[in-house]
Amino acid sequence: MTSSTPQIVNYLRSLEAVRDRSQQVFELAQQGKLDHWTWNQDKLASVVDYCAAIIERDFGTDYSKIPPHCRRNHFTTPTAKPINRISTLFSVDSFPTEPIQRAATLIDLYLVSVLLDAGAGPTWAYTETDEKGNVTWVGGRSEGLAVASWHMFVNGVFSGDKAKPLQVDSKGLKALTPDVLAKHLQVTAENPMAGLEGRCNLLIQLGSALEARPDICATGRPGDMLYYFASSLPATTPQTLPLSTLWSTLFDLLLPIWPARTTLATYPDMPLGDAWPCPALDKALTAQGKPRKDGDFLVPFHKLTQWLCYSLVEAIESDAGWKVDRGRGQTGLPEYRNGGLLVDLGVLSIKPESLPTGSYPNGTDKPPVIEPSHPAVVEWRAVTVIALDKIHELICEKLGVSQQVLSLAQVLEAATWKGGREIAKEKRAGGGPPVDIVSDGTVF
Repeated sequence: MTSSTPQIVNYLRSLEAVRDRSQQVFELAQQGKLDHWTWNQDKLASVVDYCAAIIERDFGTDYSKIPPHCRRNHFTTPTAKPINRISTLFSVDSFPTEPIQRAATLIDLYLVSVLLDAGAGPTWAYTETDEKGNVTWVGGRSEGLAVASWHMFVNGVFSGDKAKPLQVDSKGLKALTPDVLAKHLQVTAENPMAGLEGRCNLLIQLGSALEARPDICATGRPGDMLYYFASSLPATTPQTLPLSTLWSTLFDLLLPIWPARTTLATYPDMPLGDAWPCPALDKALTAQGKPRKDGDFLVPFHKLTQWLCYSLVEAIESDAGWKVDRGRGQTGLPEYRNGGLLVDLGVLSIKPESLPTGSYPNGTDKPPVIEPSHPAVVEWRAVTVIALDKIHELICEKLGVSQQVLSLAQVLEAATWKGGREIAKEKRAGGGPPVDIVSDGTVF
């Protein structure tokens, strides 16, 4: 995001636009003006109660023990004796001990792990074994992908220098193929994964993006960005990194890896990332009779970049020892667990007649299957962003704590994301979401 980029493009790539545009769609939901969803305000209290009960069950009133929502949490699996793979990584002889080097190594791991963390589908699972071939853990979805990516990282799959396996670099990423990825993710005809090629292409493109920005990633590693930041930060203790700086740098670095999606008619050569048209917003703006500008009805989400940003912030603060000045902060993540919570507890109800023909290939008693670009998904995601803000506020009121004591990132981790998964398991065999979004490995 640079001064030479048009203002509207910079805006639609920003965190501010995610919340602002989602707020506009949320207001339409409250007015009953969405094309595909009905907002049921009277059900919101039940979501707050459900989420607060999960927090109380798992953490009591010691909110300081709740970790922020980030990729690090998925490397610990809840077995009879939990396996903390990040702690295991720290014990490896070659793992660096200097704080910035430690954080840079974790950033390498988290970045590739997040880019692999798109919906894998309901049937895929990863089987972990020990050195004797004994099964130690089996899991799918986000945790399965995290554990798989951890093993790939430890085994040097992402490194172009086999003498330095604990790193991710451009050479290692560009050497990946779908077959290599399928092998390490244990993908077979009996264990299929949605969006495998999309994931592989993201990682290959990441390699090219790292090479293209030696100013940010001098040695071709994602973790190099910490040294890039350090060179310009004031000499304070602790050093303070503005979230806006992290966000703009991360967004610019990753922008070339995303498939071409939405652009503005006036700037067709400037992709906007995870941003989509919302016809309901377009109609509302038209009805108001206000002058229209290009892009007024686009709603950005930048979900994978936000998920990565949450994850990197945790590494920067916990391991580099820096402070991140969050400013207005990130939004809640508009994905199927947070959004599914709203649907499964009745705050949002879909209008089945509004969906395209063939959206219920398995029968109307099963979740509809929709493309991520469909306006129903755009509306669902936008309402989810603002609903998460409101749920955070109401949970804090219910528990009698401030939003500084219990942050949005903590509520995402301990309540809404976890709650969305738990209610899904209650509602459907296999715990799938109430709406199946067709995954290409690059959006969710």
